[in-house]
Amino acid sequence: MKIFTNTRLLNDILKLAIPVVLTQVGHIVVGIVDTIFLGHLGKTEQAAGILANNLYVLLLVFAIGVSYASTPFVTNANENKDVKEQANLFKNALWLNMGVSVALFLILFFSSGALQYMQQPQDVVTLSIPFYQVLIFSIIPVSLFFTCKQYCEGIGNTMAALYISVVGNLLNIVLNYLLIYGKWGFPQMGYMGSAYATLIARAFMGLSFLILVFKSPALNAFKPWFNKVQVSFKTLWQLAKIGLNSAMQFTFEVAAFAIAGLMAGKLGTESIDAHGIALSLAAFTYMFSSGLGSVSTMLVGKYLAQNESRLLKESITTIFKLVVLIMGTFSVLLLLLNHWLPTFFTKESGIILLSANLLIIAALFQLFDGLQVTAIGMLRGFEDAVYPTVITLIGYWGLALPLAYYLAFVAQQGVLGIWIGLLLSLLFVAVGLLWRLRYRLKQM
Repeated sequence: MKIFTNTRLLNDILKLAIPVVLTQVGHIVVGIVDTIFLGHLGKTEQAAGILANNLYVLLLVFAIGVSYASTPFVTNANENKDVKEQANLFKNALWLNMGVSVALFLILFFSSGALQYMQQPQDVVTLSIPFYQVLIFSIIPVSLFFTCKQYCEGIGNTMAALYISVVGNLLNIVLNYLLIYGKWGFPQMGYMGSAYATLIARAFMGLSFLILVFKSPALNAFKPWFNKVQVSFKTLWQLAKIGLNSAMQFTFEVAAFAIAGLMAGKLGTESIDAHGIALSLAAFTYMFSSGLGSVSTMLVGKYLAQNESRLLKESITTIFKLVVLIMGTFSVLLLLLNHWLPTFFTKESGIILLSANLLIIAALFQLFDGLQVTAIGMLRGFEDAVYPTVITLIGYWGLALPLAYYLAFVAQQGVLGIWIGLLLSLLFVAVGLLWRLRYRLKQM
């Protein structure tokens, strides 16, 4: 039986999706590389990096979520060949996203002391604070990178972000090695070298992408209009309405995993490391479906603008088939390789065993995770924001966190109980978002 009946549509989707997926994966690889390098320094250093990231990522994903708002609007302007509107959207998105990222940086800057009150191992907290204080500066260039990325995806160019991401990741790997171990004349900074490597790599990615957008003829059709259009409350509000809902959707999920990491910290350093390792691998596989979700936002926006309901429904079906195929494969791989994969991150046998057990649960939620992030992308293309936000709020904060706490500390299942709570919440959110998407399709 043939899974994909419209091979032409499949090829068009893959042509768009492959660069987007690789870019998304490249973004998460920065964190994976840091975790691997820190793991080879010691379990306390690795736990410190994971703890710092747990607090930092709470607001980072909010900034990234805000940037996602521009894609469907840019897609619509691009389909209508309205270059002035593209310039208007890009300029206003820059102002909005930079304003949000600066505000979030200030919150992060004054929050480092909060690490002392999170009931984590004291030796881990001591190392995590200076790591965190360097890491937070990268929120502004990351937001800049995603502003440019979402604009480029809106005009149908998915390669530019990939090129920048690949170079940025290579730079991060090299700098981790040079700054941690003091090679080739660079200072030997130990575990702090990883924080500076990440900051430099992300600063490069954000600034170089902005330069590329303005210099490349393939991307800068808006340039003649850029200085003529104004930053307006109307456009800012149009972007903010979608962006803030997208930001909350991302934040609800990531916050659930981050707070789960803090719960794991109450169980000891090994639990922090095992949670961080398993989460790094789960985040890696998640980015494949997240990339397809971004493509679905573009395609839904495009076909709505063209009033092509048949192609819209066909592309949704095709993307869901791809998600099931890809995430199903990852599920099997995580089950088969659950004891081997953690060995890349640590040599501690206790951490490896605990990580392997968590990867079994990660394998079980692969499909639900893939379906929910893809459905959110599709609903974003419909500019449907409120219902998905409510569903994610209930699923991650109303269900995941209370259940994770109960299973971990009342039922005494430890970090495994935390991950079972996350598994059940992902199932709930996936079902809720698919129901909402089905309702929107019926309205067409």
